[in-house]
Amino acid sequence: MVIATKFGYHIQNGKSAGLDSRPETIRKAVEGSLKRLRTDHIDLLYQHRVDPNVPIEEVAETVGQLMKEGKVLYWGLSEAGAQTVRRANAVLPLAAVQSEYSMWYRKPEEGLFPALEELGVGFVAFSPLGKGFLTGRFNKDTRFDSTDFRSSIPRFKPENLEVNQDLLELIKDIAAKKNATTAQIALAWVLAQKPWIVPIPGTKKLERLKENLGAQDIEFSAQELAEINKALSKINIAGERYPEEVEKLTGK
Repeated sequence: MVIATKFGYHIQNGKSAGLDSRPETIRKAVEGSLKRLRTDHIDLLYQHRVDPNVPIEEVAETVGQLMKEGKVLYWGLSEAGAQTVRRANAVLPLAAVQSEYSMWYRKPEEGLFPALEELGVGFVAFSPLGKGFLTGRFNKDTRFDSTDFRSSIPRFKPENLEVNQDLLELIKDIAAKKNATTAQIALAWVLAQKPWIVPIPGTKKLERLKENLGAQDIEFSAQELAEINKALSKINIAGERYPEEVEKLTGK
């Protein structure tokens, strides 16, 4: 079993109280994780979000000390931009960068992917199913309970869900040709982009896990992939992926 976990927030009374990647906070987070996970080391340790108040070099040095102590084997960043990745990697080589990436959020391709390829750093794609949208479960009539985080996400507003059905229709067409589900197509597409990309779809049901695993059996020819990407580039995605206060936590 490979364990990946994160640090980067000040936790007060069991709740997040803002970004905090000071050395003492990192060490406290790691020691707590080791205790709760009942292990003597963490395989992959991520910084959850880039802390603008702590130089990434200082973060890297702290994690490096934990690695020397054998408490951490590899480290990575989450939602970090190319500039931060380069600075961090120069101090302590990164194993992975985790960010959102899917058929309806392709921003990492613009500046991050070239940097990762150059540095030999892997990419872990979270929300590869578009927080459930790419499975075909939602439409303009869908309403989310206030306890569902999607209720605050602009892309899941009724008017945006209606516009974004164009993307879903494209994926449905591809799924029909490949005798697959839309979720499998979305995951297979992510896997096909680069050999060093690993998607991490979330699921609570065994049947969905099995469905997701089926994505690795779907193959796209170079021509098919080029046609899909061309079609994707023509589709307008309505709504931001996060509320403004969350989106601003994305690193540069």
